[in-house]
Amino acid sequence: MLRIGVLRFVALPHSSSSSSSSSSSLLFNPISPKSLPPPPVIRTKLVSRSRTMAYTASSGSSSNLLFRQLFEKESSTYTYLLADVSHPDKPALLIDPVDKTVDRDISLVKELGLKLIYAMNTHVHADHVTGTGLIKTKLPGVKSVISKASKSKADLLIEAGDKIYFGDLFLEVRATPGHTLGCLTYVTGDGPDQPQPRMAFTGDALLIRGCGRTDFQGGSSHQLYNSVHSQIFTLPKDTFIYPAHDYKGFTVSTVGEEMLYNPRLTKDEEGFKSIMENLKLSYPKMIDIAVPANMVCGLQDLSERPAESVAK
Repeated sequence: MLRIGVLRFVALPHSSSSSSSSSSSLLFNPISPKSLPPPPVIRTKLVSRSRTMAYTASSGSSSNLLFRQLFEKESSTYTYLLADVSHPDKPALLIDPVDKTVDRDISLVKELGLKLIYAMNTHVHADHVTGTGLIKTKLPGVKSVISKASKSKADLLIEAGDKIYFGDLFLEVRATPGHTLGCLTYVTGDGPDQPQPRMAFTGDALLIRGCGRTDFQGGSSHQLYNSVHSQIFTLPKDTFIYPAHDYKGFTVSTVGEEMLYNPRLTKDEEGFKSIMENLKLSYPKMIDIAVPANMVCGLQDLSERPAESVAK
């Protein structure tokens, strides 16, 4: 198992991640799994302003996790901020940051007094430019992270079975290709000191009542169907699903809900393939800009130095 170590930093007297008084917020207080009848009760309060949305969570039995769900309106992309606030350094990470909202994200990180150590992508996005490269220019010391299978550039190239540690918390890395060759799902750790219920950041592999398209970037409906069923639907049914996008106003689902109600992935594999082959989707308007940029951390002029491959 790979363990990515965390450098020790002095905690800053500021704060972190996505929306403070200037961004909208959503309060979320899940109940512990023992007392939680399926489906889990989620209490939300959402205020949206122009381009951003924030989601604040205290996840389950772990009081260590600070969690924010942020929204970029133009591409309907969710960015997630997680931090271990019980750790003296308050180490944090961002999942799927967008270039247009980097200043918002950094401002929130500072306001919450966090130390951002990782800026991570679930895959090479085709609908927006990642913010990981910009974040690295503004916060030296932050490492960018993406899958080795994506064949793109980042400081850390990861694969299935790796663990991303931030303080005493960690994310498990699961390979979920099918939307693209390099798609990953990040899942919070399993253990008494980890957040419960668990949380899965599924990128475009599994959306709420949907999934990512499979007709470009090495996509495969066969691969995606098997990825979701073997790597996501095998998680506990109360595991929260946090996708990279939503276009209908949903913010969170669960494994159990998607196994029952996802109109594509409740079908057998042949039925799923038929749906995906007949979507008749238009060519993504940002793909010719986003993909080349995202292959180099969102910065076309990123230095040519080789990425660091994590040793097991």
